[in-house]
Amino acid sequence: MSDVTAQGVNRKRLFSGICLALIPTGASFALVSNILVALKQDFILTNYQVGLIGGAALWGMAISLLVLGPMLEAFGLKNGARFAFAAHLTGITLMIAAVTQVGSPAGFWVLMLGAATLAVGNGMIEVAGNPLVAALFPEAKTTHLNWFHAFFPIGIVAGGIIGFLMATYGGGFGYWPYQLAVIYLPIVVYGLLVLPQAFPRTENAEAGIPVGEMFRYTLTSPLFLLMLAMMAITTSIELGPMRWVPAVLEAVGMHGILVLVWISGWMVVLRLLATHFVERLAPTGMLLVAAVLTGTGLFLLSFVTGLWSALAVATIFAWGIAFFFPTMVGLVSERLPRTGSLGIVLTAGVGLGMAGAVGVPLIGGLADRFLAGALDPAQATAVLERVDQRFPAHLEAAERGAITVDASDISDALVATRTALASLRARGQVEGDATATALRAVVATRLDDPVVADAGAILQPAEARGGQESFRYVAPAALILVAVFGTMYLNDRRRGGYRAERLERAGH
Repeated sequence: MSDVTAQGVNRKRLFSGICLALIPTGASFALVSNILVALKQDFILTNYQVGLIGGAALWGMAISLLVLGPMLEAFGLKNGARFAFAAHLTGITLMIAAVTQVGSPAGFWVLMLGAATLAVGNGMIEVAGNPLVAALFPEAKTTHLNWFHAFFPIGIVAGGIIGFLMATYGGGFGYWPYQLAVIYLPIVVYGLLVLPQAFPRTENAEAGIPVGEMFRYTLTSPLFLLMLAMMAITTSIELGPMRWVPAVLEAVGMHGILVLVWISGWMVVLRLLATHFVERLAPTGMLLVAAVLTGTGLFLLSFVTGLWSALAVATIFAWGIAFFFPTMVGLVSERLPRTGSLGIVLTAGVGLGMAGAVGVPLIGGLADRFLAGALDPAQATAVLERVDQRFPAHLEAAERGAITVDASDISDALVATRTALASLRARGQVEGDATATALRAVVATRLDDPVVADAGAILQPAEARGGQESFRYVAPAALILVAVFGTMYLNDRRRGGYRAERLERAGH
């Protein structure tokens, strides 16, 4: 504490401010999750494309962590916070600007660029925040990292509740650009609180460890490389499913965002109580229990059919994922302190990169595949044939202004319908994304025609089944975590308990 104070750092104020800087990350996660269905309908996207947008918010973070993170020792903690603020503002502005491209293929790419830029800002908060917390509290890293990361689910809870209220009761303000605009508020607040503060040096800088030595040690440590692999799995089975929970449960017929808020609320409570778990289980024991609960919860989540069963299973899942991310970062920093800021940012970056580039799109791709199997070819053909017969008249009415529906939406639905019908008639079964894309396009027109409701009645249960079966497919990955963390926990017990290593300050 005296070392940090000697650098002119207000430890309490800076810790409070950097914690608040995680709220935009959580809020954007919740609100982007909440609008995935709307984006899918507005821009006529497949689950895979929507998964790419959702995933961009994760691999964009990985860009910050893996590309800029290793240079942290050169540009410093405060410059990292400044860059995060600029990327946050730019990213959210780009995503909102995509509303001007509805109906155009360019809309998808504007959304992707905005989501990735926003995520770069989220990642820079991780780049600066995690080493900052370790530098501020070297005597209790895992506990304070859990407290720091409690503000991620706090952001999810706040963003989720606001998104739900806006979508349900906000009328025109429930439209997705207005929901995203809410994120401006926490960005401005943390900028005003954090950026004027003095920042400390990193732990390795204080200990006088050369940057070259930090890189050499980090990249050649077998334990660190194992932790990178485990981090990739933990974030994929945590953040991948969480990105899809609202969309999947919405297809089941419930407000999925409320389940996401429920999960995040538990994460807040458990992370704020991290001290008790660290004392009783140690980080390795916490990770072992987390792996068992996460795998169990994810598997059971694939079977839920109602709100109460969803909440019960989501609770098990929440208890599991609550400690994964901060405890993994804390474990690396405590057991391998010579890896310094590089170890922290690589651990977080590889995890988020795998979740964003593989986990979220993988679940989206699996959902599309299982969805196709859930659609009845004869039923889908019958509905789409009716669309093909009835929509030309709606298109003509829209073009002469007799109805308020956008003519381009009807035209897009007709093109998608005819493409799907050609595939269905040629193959006699549902293959690929064409049929689901056509049904989504029909529903997205929001025309006052019974065939639109019939298309939704076919699509909704298939969407639900596809999403839930994808959860079931990825749940067994938790068994790998159980084996590795279980071995580490037993080894610690045989050696007399968990021990954290500390770096000596230069000159001490």
